[in-house]
Amino acid sequence: MQSVIHLVSGDESEQQTALAIAKNLLDDESGTIDDVAIVAQAGGIEAVTAGGNGQEQVRSLMDDGVPFKACSNTLDVMDLDESDLIDGIETVPEGAVEVTRLQNEGYAYMRP
Repeated sequence: MQSVIHLVSGDESEQQTALAIAKNLLDDESGTIDDVAIVAQAGGIEAVTAGGNGQEQVRSLMDDGVPFKACSNTLDVMDLDESDLIDGIETVPEGAVEVTRLQNEGYAYMRP
């Protein structure tokens, strides 16, 4: 099974919940979770910016193989650059399109 977590809220507790869910999925002992991906857009982009509150959790999840994808449209709207993101975050043209693409590939959609 595969899950995509859609990180769209600027609320810090929701961001922390999303990252905790990703960790819990990775730690599942049933062996049924094959892949977890996180797509950040809108206010959720804050969790993947360098110096952000989620930086340590994001790095830890990335070390565990979780791909993070940031919406380029959001970066433009928020006047951010790719260099403002945590190293290793991939950018995609549109976060919603990426989420839809992953769902089409069989990922289950999750949004805390």
